[in-house]
Amino acid sequence: MTATKRETNLQETPIAIAVMGNEEIKKRHVQSLIDLADGAIPSLRVATFEARQSALTVGLRGIVPGDANQPAREQGVGVYVDGVYLGRQHGLNTGLLDVERIEVLKGPQGTLFGRNTEGGAINIVSKAPTGEFGGRVSAGFGNFGAYNGALHLDLPEIAGISFKLDGGVQHQGPTTRNPLAGAAGWNQFQRYGGRVAARWRPIDDLTVDLAFDINRDENTPFFSQLINYNPNGFPVATLAQIAANNNRLPAGTIAPLPPLVKVRADRVDVADIGVPQLPSVGKTKGFTGTIKWKIAPEIELRSITAWRTVSDEQWDNSGGANRTPVFLPNANFSRYSLAGLNQRQFSQELQAVGGFGQIDYVFGLYYFNEKASDVARTPNTNRWNADGTAFTINDPAAYLNATVARASTAFAKSYAAYGQATWNATDTLNLTLGGRYTNDKKNGALTTINGAPSSLTFKQDNSRFDPLAVINFQPTPDINVYAKYATGYRAGGASSRSLTYRSFGPESVKSYEVGIKSEFLDRKVRLNVAGYLMDRSNSQVDFNFFIPQPNGQVRNTLETVNAEGTTKIRGIEADLTVRPAEGLSMGVSYAYTYWKIPPARNTVQEALNATLTPQVTTPVFQDVYIVYTPKHAWSGSIDYDVPLGSGDMALKFHLDANYSGSAYTFDNEPTRNEKSFIVNGRISLADIRMGDAGQTLTVSAWARNLLNESHIYRRSNANGSLVTVLNSNTQSTVLGDYANFNPPRTFGIEAVVKF
Repeated sequence: MTATKRETNLQETPIAIAVMGNEEIKKRHVQSLIDLADGAIPSLRVATFEARQSALTVGLRGIVPGDANQPAREQGVGVYVDGVYLGRQHGLNTGLLDVERIEVLKGPQGTLFGRNTEGGAINIVSKAPTGEFGGRVSAGFGNFGAYNGALHLDLPEIAGISFKLDGGVQHQGPTTRNPLAGAAGWNQFQRYGGRVAARWRPIDDLTVDLAFDINRDENTPFFSQLINYNPNGFPVATLAQIAANNNRLPAGTIAPLPPLVKVRADRVDVADIGVPQLPSVGKTKGFTGTIKWKIAPEIELRSITAWRTVSDEQWDNSGGANRTPVFLPNANFSRYSLAGLNQRQFSQELQAVGGFGQIDYVFGLYYFNEKASDVARTPNTNRWNADGTAFTINDPAAYLNATVARASTAFAKSYAAYGQATWNATDTLNLTLGGRYTNDKKNGALTTINGAPSSLTFKQDNSRFDPLAVINFQPTPDINVYAKYATGYRAGGASSRSLTYRSFGPESVKSYEVGIKSEFLDRKVRLNVAGYLMDRSNSQVDFNFFIPQPNGQVRNTLETVNAEGTTKIRGIEADLTVRPAEGLSMGVSYAYTYWKIPPARNTVQEALNATLTPQVTTPVFQDVYIVYTPKHAWSGSIDYDVPLGSGDMALKFHLDANYSGSAYTFDNEPTRNEKSFIVNGRISLADIRMGDAGQTLTVSAWARNLLNESHIYRRSNANGSLVTVLNSNTQSTVLGDYANFNPPRTFGIEAVVKF
């Protein structure tokens, strides 16, 4: 693993970390990061932003940003590919190519990884060229029309240069069908991409790695379905009352449920109502150049240069008639979120890594430059008849040329200098001290609001220093005890969903951690345990508002504020691996997370209340929540390999089970999702000899969510919005809570030929 910028043994590294290697990725049929949403690593939380697969929410240890996909907002857990930080949540769900391992670094990584890693970092490491001819070809198919294929080819070294080619495609049809002919369903994807890597070693102490990758991800959101109606018991308006009120709801009432809309508390296979929808299209590409030059036994110089771009075209009609606005006679419905995001980034990192005497060190300089812009429209594609017993599809021109709700552009530059040194005081006692100075410069402009030009801007210039101190002691070669103090932060920004382009400042955490890493019984048993305390200041929390517009519509806006007080996050993590017999391996991981966040002052609501007649000036404090963070989560697995014959051929069995308790899914809604229990399995007849040159064939059958368990992973207390809107003297057409369910059981077979 390379969590300390040098290759170290997992058990000897004083950091809480989970590593998923290439074989484990295959066993679990992990094709992209969203497949880790099943809880395979209990402290790692992965979810869609909204219902969309085009942008992922990634969290660790209670640091889980709900809406960080805007151009001027940041993640709280940094995602890195081959040492390169990915600046946006968009593009994180592209298909994985030939990954050597995924390292999950838990807790603030403010010293070596730095920017926006207050909760931790995900470090994805690709397989490098070997310089020897060989490769793998794989192909498979499954239910829901799924198929996948990949080619990984290593070419022989020529003139000191080795090349590696990777390419792959992943496809799945919709798991919820769309009744409208020709329209895309929900939870479908088509991912494909490729990577070319070259390694040049002109001399033994100099390595130059160059890589270019390009990926395309076509996907649709999970279906948002109505799971209850009028749970707060508001008076239901009659059609006659609505007509007499100029086709508006009378004050304090809720709309009647259209006969075509069904309230269903379990995952649906076919939507009630057909809506226009196209797959969202995400494109990523990038170039990385890494140079490592060992100029002396005591020092290696490194350079990591990278350019990356992300573009996303969003066509999200996830709710049909189940999300706001839902029903008024002869009125439009079915919110079609048409949005685009374009980002480009450049980063340069210089490192000096080495050691002399009893000191090991890492020093570095870092520069990051980003431009990101977005544009969004939210027209309605369908229209009810007078009583809700039928509907029509609007003219496509009415929604494809709809008014732009918002458009913005943001720029970010980050400069950093960091260092970390470990004093190996004795063979068993080490002390590490480090720090990172960072300067973030950000500015942006909200150029369009509701179709009109805007001159709103924001500008920030923040500097900070993040220290680190670690002491670790090895009383025996198989036991490592450590204590760690570190800080981290998430940069500030501005909300492009805000009508005022409201800015907010950085949030930061202080972390205290103790842990033990141990092995017993001739290293057949491994037990790692970590406990931590984190205090977060200036927590960035979101508030949703329904603001009346001059055209009579209601605009759903999002405002972000820095909450006062300290958010307390406490946790325990444990990992146990047992190998009781040859070919048999069992493991279990557990994460306990406790958090307490003080009520946040809703200054935006206070400003709205001040416009009421009579004016309301009472301070508004509101309960807020940490999202996608259950109190208890665990994952267990068992692997058993049975040798067949005298060669390497074997029958391999894999089974894993993953549990997560319920958790909140919105910063400002008291509604929780449902607990989950997901079982995955795989059976392989591996390494069947095909020829004298070492060619082998592996045939596997796999299943994800083997028990076809159904749970709500995201739920909105949409009916609560009625109260907010009425307090602002406007009306709402919200009918009830809507929810997104996890994917159903998927299964298939796959063949892999190695040569």
